This record gives sequence, C-alpha cells and structure tokens, in this order.
Amino acid sequence: MEKQHDFTQGNIFKQMLLFSGPILLTNLLQTSYQFIDSLWVGNLLGANALGAVGVSGTILFTVLAFIIGLNNAALTILSQQKGIGGDEGLKRYLNAFVVLMTAIALALGIFGYVFSEQLLNLLGTPESMLQDAKTYLQINFLGILFLFGYNFISTVMRALGDSRTPLRFVTVAVLANIVLDPLFISVFNWGIDGAAYATVVSQGLAFIYGFIYLKHKKLAPFTAPALPSWKEIRLILNLGIPSGLQMAVISAGSAAIMSVVTVFGGGVVAGFSAAQRLDNIIMLPAHALSTAVTSMAGQNIGVKNWQRVEKIAKYGVLYNFAIMIVIGIFIILFAEFGIKLFIREEAAVEFGKQYLRIIALCYPFLGINFILNGIVRASGAMYQVLVLNILSFWVLRYPLTWLMASELGSVGIAIGMGTSFIISSTFAFLYYRYGKFREKDLFK
Repeated sequence: MEKQHDFTQGNIFKQMLLFSGPILLTNLLQTSYQFIDSLWVGNLLGANALGAVGVSGTILFTVLAFIIGLNNAALTILSQQKGIGGDEGLKRYLNAFVVLMTAIALALGIFGYVFSEQLLNLLGTPESMLQDAKTYLQINFLGILFLFGYNFISTVMRALGDSRTPLRFVTVAVLANIVLDPLFISVFNWGIDGAAYATVVSQGLAFIYGFIYLKHKKLAPFTAPALPSWKEIRLILNLGIPSGLQMAVISAGSAAIMSVVTVFGGGVVAGFSAAQRLDNIIMLPAHALSTAVTSMAGQNIGVKNWQRVEKIAKYGVLYNFAIMIVIGIFIILFAEFGIKLFIREEAAVEFGKQYLRIIALCYPFLGINFILNGIVRASGAMYQVLVLNILSFWVLRYPLTWLMASELGSVGIAIGMGTSFIISSTFAFLYYRYGKFREKDLFK
C-alpha cells in the first residue's frame, strides 16, 4: 500500500483518520520516552539526579521548542511544494533546510556545551546538583544534531503525506532508550552521564536508521548538500523565527500561570502539577489533528484548492469536538483516579480532581484553537499565529486565571483557564473566517 498520500483528492475524513492516528501514536511514544527516562534516573540514581535532569530538561525543552518551530516552517513549505507537484522545488527546499538546520545545530551544540554552567546558574540550579546537571546538559548538546535530524526527517515524511514511517523512527529511539538507560547507568556504572549518553545514542540510532531508510526506499528527494539561495533561506527564517517564538510564548505563558498557582500553597501546586501531566496526555489527539490538518491543508494551499481546505477545517473541528467530548466525559468520571496515579496527598487530590472536572468541559474549545491555527499555519501566516498565541496566553489565559483565582480562590484557576479556552477559540474562528491569510503566496 502506498504510504504517501496526495491530500488534494480523495475522502477527506478517511484521510484525516488514517493520517492522524500514527501521529498520535508517535506523540504518545515521545511522551513515554521522557517518562521512562525519568523513571530510570529517579529509581537508579535518586532524587538529586532526577532534579539535575529536570533542571537541564528546562533548557533542552527550550531548544526543542526552537526545533519544533523550524519544523513547523518545514511542514508548511514542504507540504505546499508537495501539493504543487514536481520534485524540483521540493529538492531545493529540502536541501535548504538540511544545510540551515545542520549549521544551526552545530552552532547551538557548541554554544550549549561551552555555556552549560552559565545557563544552569541563570535558572538558579542548586549547588548540590549543578555538576550533574552540567554534565548531563553538555552531553546532550554534543548530540543535538541527532535531535534536529530525526525530528526533521519525521516532519519531511508528514509533509509528503506519510505519518506511518516517522512512527518507526520514534519506536527505535524509545526501545533503544529502554535498554540503554539501565545498561549505561547501572551496569556500566556511568551514573547520570550514562542517562545522557543513552538519550544521545537512542536519538542517534533513530536518526541514522531514518536517514538510511529514506534513502534506501527513495521516499524523499534528498540530494547532496549545496549552498541554498538567499531567497530560500529568507523564506525559511521568515516562517521559522515567528514559529519558534510561538513556542516561547507558550512556555512563558505556562510559567506565568504557575505563578498564580503557587500562591495557594503546596497542596494546590502538587495537584495542579499532577493535573498538568494528565493534560499533556489528554491534548495529544488535538495536537495530532493539528499536525494532520497542517499537512493536508498545506498540500491543497499549494494548488490553491481553498474549497477543499475549508472542508479539511470543518472535518478537523468536528473530529476534534467528538474525540475531546468523549475524553472530557471520561476525565469527569475518573479524575480522582488519574490524580492518584501521581500523588496521594488529600489536599492535592481534592484540588486536582476539581480542576480536571471543570477544565474537561473546555477541552473541545482548546482543540478548535489547534485545528484552526493549524490551517492558518499551513498558509505560511506564522506571524498571525504568533499574535493569536500572544492573545490566547497573555491577553486572555493569564489575566483571566489571575482574576478568577483572586475572586474565587483556587477553584478560579480552572474557571479562568477554561473561560480563556472558549474566548480564544472564538478569536481563532474569527481570524480563520475573516483573516487575510488566504492571500499569502510563499513562492511568488
């Protein structure tokens, strides 16, 4: 069966189901990757090592956010080129991304390795875990090219309409990490260095396997690297920079929300943290759908088939509503059980349960943001999506959460956030309906 899909024709709903499913599984595996890594470190090396990995992870997440930003740009450009047809444009932009990302990865790797300690000090890393965190971070920066590489290969395949093949690469990374973590940490007695090497080697194996697989199967028209034109570099940066800033806005917005939560003490903080871990899993279907509609819409925008883009948006919103309502009902019924998977303290469980039961009703509206912003992103209107994210987090979510919490107490945290989901989905719809993103032409 042909793995790559031409989304400019065929049954949209069936394509969306088949295409988003493997993306969801891939996201689940990536989530389990981080979870398993923390389990091994915490159980084999103790709380101090786990804290060191956690602090380092904050910096690595910022780097990953930047990578995701560049990959969002790649998804937009390459999916439109796929829709336009012919390999020439696709080859040129693939080459430009490979050259630019390699240069950025090498520069980031050197910078991160040299300034690891300074970065950790900026975060106020405790002296007791500074050395472990520094070593862990430096090793990860040495292997940053692998992180760039295997994420980019997965993005290329999705742009071409193939969401199954990236699942292979992530599976390799997860399975390798499961084996290598205890081997390097405990058997070889490398301690926290072993945890870092396990991560880098796992990502390296996924990248090498992915590259060989793509070349052998001729799934993407990669060519020998050549210096790209300024036009290609400019377009990539013009989309990649605001896309990376979107992730920074989201990250900073989450930190601002936490500043509201901490006012209510340890029990609420613990309950909120447990609820957030569940939130990250609950929203995976909406994230998968967002990636799917970006790829599907991108191909159709490439051939200016806006009527089909409208249908992709409609099916995406309906699919999101159906699945998020089912998940919401499930969460309302089993909120307490979910929180108790992470924590047993009565005050924390009580807050976490209450928070989830309120916020569950608003999940479908947050999903609408993901879907409609994914369509806008597919056109290349990255600055507009950046503005929508600033509006969502800094004009609505943080102020409303602060206001409701101030007036209603801890229950106001969920009410404020849920209200912001509903209002921001309205803004997303209004821009999708009346915005000028349809006039954007990336390849003039």
